[in-house]
Amino acid sequence: MCTAIAYKNGDTYFGRNLDLDRGYGESVVITPRRYSFPMRYMEPLTTHYAMVGMATVVNNFPLYYDATNEEGLSMAGLSFPGNAVYYDYDGQKDNIAPFELIPWVLGRCACVDDVRQMLRRLNLVKVNFSEDLPLSPLHWMISDRQGSIVLESLADGLKVYENPFEVLTNNPPFDYHRIHMSNYMSFHTGASDRRLGQKIPLDHYSLGMGALGLPGDFSSVSRFVKAFFVKENLATGESERERVCQFFHALNSVAMPRGCVQTSDGLEYTRYSSCCNVDRGVYYYTTYHDLGISSVCLHDVDLEGERPIRYAVTGLA
Repeated sequence: MCTAIAYKNGDTYFGRNLDLDRGYGESVVITPRRYSFPMRYMEPLTTHYAMVGMATVVNNFPLYYDATNEEGLSMAGLSFPGNAVYYDYDGQKDNIAPFELIPWVLGRCACVDDVRQMLRRLNLVKVNFSEDLPLSPLHWMISDRQGSIVLESLADGLKVYENPFEVLTNNPPFDYHRIHMSNYMSFHTGASDRRLGQKIPLDHYSLGMGALGLPGDFSSVSRFVKAFFVKENLATGESERERVCQFFHALNSVAMPRGCVQTSDGLEYTRYSSCCNVDRGVYYYTTYHDLGISSVCLHDVDLEGERPIRYAVTGLA
């Protein structure tokens, strides 16, 4: 369970909540241009755009949850169980394992238009990273300064959707979310329209009744609606601090406190939230036990390096 959003307010921002019931040793990771990404079926990515994001590093390979490259292209993988379908090797396609997809896309593409072209040849191959790390069922939101798309690998093939909401959560597939949003087209931030019983004195007893019925539960469909409503109605800020704080407030509106969502294996909760200023290459984050905003700047390191640079993350249970 996760929520990703993109937000334009002077600069462009991209980020997400990561909702899991356990951790995998996450850290903020900068991958410089000359780190060689080994690929299972393709030639290694020996030179590529530099990127920064949250990842688990295994055998020196950054398994990114979300990241932004130096050109401002961003991408996040979100849980998509029961719908994600990966395929056998296809000699006519670019065969990429799902755990390779974020570096494959961000390493080679500068914008969403580049991604659209590249995806025409993509085949997501069903191969585990290792015996201990089986494939995760995922779909992806990919964004630049102009807009966002959603990538889903389904039983009937690879789907690329335009995403005017610039929000993504989890199941059902994106097509459902797009239709479901029509149920809330009348919502707004002011007082509700008095249309029922025009001759009966019905009063507004509270502020915010223009959005009466806005979902507040933790389901993926409800989080999609609420994240979009909050993001679209954020009051603009003049400073970077204001804008970043507003972004985190949007994510907090759909965050999961530990104990409220039970899984078969434990309690799912928002382990971290991220917000990347894609224009400046600054990756901000908070964690469950440390709500103070920390940051890592992509441009503070030598981007011509050959090894990923890891930054320890505090406050993860």
